[in-house]
Amino acid sequence: MKFKKIISAVSAAAMLFSLAGTIPTETAEAASDINYAEALQKSLFFYECQQAGELPDWNRVEWRADSTTDDFIPGGWYDAGDHVKFNLPMAYSASMIAWGLYEYGDGVEKVGQFETYQNNLEYALDYLAACDLGDEIVFQVGNGTEDHTWWGPVELYAYGINEGSVYKRPYYTASEGCSAVFAEMAAALAAGSAALKGKSSKTDGYLEHAVHIFEMADASKSDDYYNDSNAAGFYRSSHFYDELFWAANWLYIATGEQQYLDKATSYIPNLGLELGTSELKYSWGQCWDDVQQGGMLLYARSTKDTKYINQVKKHLDYWNNDVEKLDGGLRWLTTWGCLRYAETAAFLAAVASDTLLTGSDAEKYKDFYETQINYALGDNPLNFSFEVGYSDSYPLNPHHRTAHGSWKNDIYEPVTNRHILYGALVGGPNQDGTYEDDRNNYINNEVATDYNAGFTAMLCKMVDEYGGQTDPDFPEPETRDEEFYVEAMIKQSSESGITLSLKFTNHTAWPARVVDNLSYRYYMDLSEVIAAGFKPEDVAVRVDRDQSAMYSDVTPAQISGIQHYDGNIYYIEVTYPDGRAAMPISTGRCQCETMLALVFPNYGTGWDASNDYSNIGLNEDEGVISHNITVYENGTLIFGTEPDGTTGNGSISANPSGSSDKPSVSDVKGDLNNDSKVNIQDILLMKKHILNISALSSKNLKNADINSDGSVNIIDLVLMLREVIK
Repeated sequence: MKFKKIISAVSAAAMLFSLAGTIPTETAEAASDINYAEALQKSLFFYECQQAGELPDWNRVEWRADSTTDDFIPGGWYDAGDHVKFNLPMAYSASMIAWGLYEYGDGVEKVGQFETYQNNLEYALDYLAACDLGDEIVFQVGNGTEDHTWWGPVELYAYGINEGSVYKRPYYTASEGCSAVFAEMAAALAAGSAALKGKSSKTDGYLEHAVHIFEMADASKSDDYYNDSNAAGFYRSSHFYDELFWAANWLYIATGEQQYLDKATSYIPNLGLELGTSELKYSWGQCWDDVQQGGMLLYARSTKDTKYINQVKKHLDYWNNDVEKLDGGLRWLTTWGCLRYAETAAFLAAVASDTLLTGSDAEKYKDFYETQINYALGDNPLNFSFEVGYSDSYPLNPHHRTAHGSWKNDIYEPVTNRHILYGALVGGPNQDGTYEDDRNNYINNEVATDYNAGFTAMLCKMVDEYGGQTDPDFPEPETRDEEFYVEAMIKQSSESGITLSLKFTNHTAWPARVVDNLSYRYYMDLSEVIAAGFKPEDVAVRVDRDQSAMYSDVTPAQISGIQHYDGNIYYIEVTYPDGRAAMPISTGRCQCETMLALVFPNYGTGWDASNDYSNIGLNEDEGVISHNITVYENGTLIFGTEPDGTTGNGSISANPSGSSDKPSVSDVKGDLNNDSKVNIQDILLMKKHILNISALSSKNLKNADINSDGSVNIIDLVLMLREVIK
């Protein structure tokens, strides 16, 4: 571990000021040159990247927006690089994050991250509490098998899964046969209640749900129903007594009621044993499927029983002495997600050292846990941080659909992720210490909420001991590529006219979105037509292909006649009233092609495409992204340059760059797209909402309720139509 050298004169001065009461006394002997506060700041940001449902105002991710808002239980975290809400790993993650705050909340507050930490923790706990329906409990939202058939941004999930048709996600409930997931949910809510006690008004509610869900977990003592559900293909439960033990310990801490400690004691005879022995298991590691070691640490602290303190020590000695040690000190337990195990074991060692163990044991374990966290943050032979966005060298291509930003349902395109998935802890190195930054390498580059859980908790310990400085400019604005444009190609050109393939393209990613009322203009110089004695409107415009008309549920493109721009320059405008004509969900849907033929009047000759503004740079060999074919959003130029030099400045529906602020919500009745106007675009949005094609966010429902009767229906649509017609 590297330490900053403190110049003796500065140390002496600090001591004098400290004695005088001018500055606080330093509690740590030395501070690492790794900035743990920044690492924690970014790890919390990762959980904001995972947020499902309607995003809170404090979400800082410029490439995220509301998603899966019509889930049976909205909110919560998407599990990994996919979009399912698996309650077993989500609850485990929340319980570990809560534990970190419970132990080292003062340190988190010291570096100014308590509010952000609390917000992110509560976001998951609110969802878990909402899953408690009384007589049954929701344990999963989304189908993992169906989810994994599509690789795209979650904001367009409803369209992507069914290639443009609206998809409604299933959810899974039970009242019994789900002991592991129920107990894990109870543990998370109890741990959250304990961690946030005195800081949040929600703790009593969390505890109430924890008690009820635990009762249901304990009543049936079985995982039969859960392991026969869709969850089993992704997060199958190996056992459930460890989760019951874990939950009972947290309930004892949260309530102080002896009955829960007694419950924990009653589960011990059923806990895992070392293979072929009667000895309680001390090998393996704390994870979403095995929380026995974390539960044992809590139990040993509560009972102060030497037998169980020694059991904790056995586990830590196993990690320190028996788990394979890579060059650089990382303990490598297993192939898949090796860092999550090492960082979680490090956290258990830190807590045990601070609460149960003293002397040489505590010092030995301190070296172990600091080595694990420092390895992850770049103190390793590769000089590489496995936390995305931390330091100068880190993973660029974690396995994450929305961060990748593919517009064509393709894990390989684009080559490099369009977004930085700040804070995500990737799987980690191979057994030989090598690492491959490949999106399709699930071993090295998978990310998940449970990967970050023990890591985040461990960072709480490190900021508590060493402090650090968060980055005041985080997150910095991303460099954006073009989101809307036209890819054009000449299909045929002669003196009789020209035939064009014009592919309107939606490659949105800040966030990925469907935008109505987009249009583009193809400009032409008709000097030769006018010189031949014809009027510009005599040019024949023939539509050879209109892809938008192929979709029965999409309003087709509107193609104008010849429109005057300036002098002898004219244009044709193609408008898409319905943004679903081009969506970044697949190869076939991210572009919408219109094939236009412009024919010299009376089928004569004399057409000269060489002087046409939008023809510059086009060819017959390949499609060209032309800045001379301008794109508009609600009439505002957003891409390209008009013939007079006016240039677009990017989509007006994009999130602000590098800001936590999402587009503001209008307070104008009837304004549903936040442009402070009420027009046909709002009518279309209202129609889609009423027909259940796409739902309005709750933020805009207030404006949709025109007559303020508490519901949005056909009456409001009629009132909006009257307003627009006026």
